[in-house]
Amino acid sequence: MRVKICGITNYDDAMLAIDAGADALGFVFYSKSPRYIAPDEARRIIDRLPPFVEKVGLFVEETPKRIEELSRRSGITLAQIHFDVDETFLEAIDFPTLPVIRARSPHDLDRFADRYRLVDAYCESYGGSGKRLALEWFSGRDNSRIVIAGGLTPENVSELAGYGFYGCDVSSGTEATKGVKDPEKVRKFIKNAKGL
Repeated sequence: MRVKICGITNYDDAMLAIDAGADALGFVFYSKSPRYIAPDEARRIIDRLPPFVEKVGLFVEETPKRIEELSRRSGITLAQIHFDVDETFLEAIDFPTLPVIRARSPHDLDRFADRYRLVDAYCESYGGSGKRLALEWFSGRDNSRIVIAGGLTPENVSELAGYGFYGCDVSSGTEATKGVKDPEKVRKFIKNAKGL
């Protein structure tokens, strides 16, 4: 299973995650988040990173044009659309996107079924709430295009085995404090997620 470590705010945490085996890093471009990083600051980190790592920017309540502009300026490779949008909105963005479903019920899992998408637990605020999804919602269905998020930790991520998720996404579950990673948690999370 592929692993995204989100909420990266500095170069050392980025390299820690990469060295531990992360497939993707997440940069939060939402100014109200405690994990916010300015796109130009993210660019300074991204320009120093090795190749073959996905760089994901998280956007909330931005226009397609603004998402394109900040994506190119920051050097990310994928824009995570972390607010409620439709197909028309996604198609208006001239940049690779990953829509987010903030799921309230199992019926929400069918949104964007033809796309790779991230499924997170619904909460009033955006991202990093630590709320978990009910795994039974994912039983007996094709989860091969789903990146699961929400309340994952080094201790519980192994519970995802057998559901066939494309990947998982973690932020608060690997932190020492908001916006700062705990090296041991990062290493343990990736090891357990990948079943190493």
